[in-house]
Amino acid sequence: MTATLAYLPGSESFLDPVRADADDPASARAVVIPFGLEASVSYGGGTAAGPAAILAASRQLELYDEELGREPYLEYGVAALREPEIAGTVKAALEQLAGIVGGVLEAGKFPLVLGGEHALTAGAIRPFAERHKDLVVLQFDAHADLRDGYLGEHYSHASAMRRVLDNPGVSLVSVGIRAISKAEAEFYAANRDRITIHWGKDQARWDVEEIVAPLKGRPVYLTFDIDALDAGVMPATGTPTPGGLSYLHALAILRRACAVGNVVGADLVEFAPIAGFHAYDYTAAALAYKMLSYALADRG
Repeated sequence: MTATLAYLPGSESFLDPVRADADDPASARAVVIPFGLEASVSYGGGTAAGPAAILAASRQLELYDEELGREPYLEYGVAALREPEIAGTVKAALEQLAGIVGGVLEAGKFPLVLGGEHALTAGAIRPFAERHKDLVVLQFDAHADLRDGYLGEHYSHASAMRRVLDNPGVSLVSVGIRAISKAEAEFYAANRDRITIHWGKDQARWDVEEIVAPLKGRPVYLTFDIDALDAGVMPATGTPTPGGLSYLHALAILRRACAVGNVVGADLVEFAPIAGFHAYDYTAAALAYKMLSYALADRG
């Protein structure tokens, strides 16, 4: 079942409230979906507050993008939904989010989910898996998230990509992985036909064109766990992990991925704001704006 879309007013939406389309959500191609799921986190908490912090910080971003040389939002338009009251169990929350994302897709718009813990991807992706039989997921993450459940929760954040792969035909390209269990490594070894991992330890030797090659001409879903960024860049997350990507390195891969693949939807997850440290909120908001602009305005 799909959900009715309840838009935020421009003053509470994504990006600067004085932008040209702030109060015209019906014309927007991009719809930001705040969904602060926090139900299976296993170390640091705070993801429930992530979407609101990102939305607030986004209103301080410059609309002009110096890399793209223009105000890219003008080419696609942005709206944001009012965050729903999230269902009480992870399974029910995933069904709820699938309905919301499905409603955005039925309206002909591009969904960007702001989390919230990574478990939500298993719900957000369902409408895409139904529509695209050759869907590929590009995962930026410190963790493989390939466990078949964790601490008694089948739909745990630590199982996000395992649950994504429950959808037949979906394949996975993972970037930045530097934390994996023995059982996950064994699952990866047994499923190399569906999973490609670019390990964080090898990033000095990464070839961006090799990373994005499996995406060429295919529908792509982007899932960006903010702990893919190095812990020194982004400590505002449940499990900040050393050895990660710089902000600019992540952008370079994202831009090429969006150029060669048909990006159909995205999420940005696991942001847990730290009170008084606005730089991290701002970084997450800037990343969200870049993801939209690369996917919808920049095809070069």
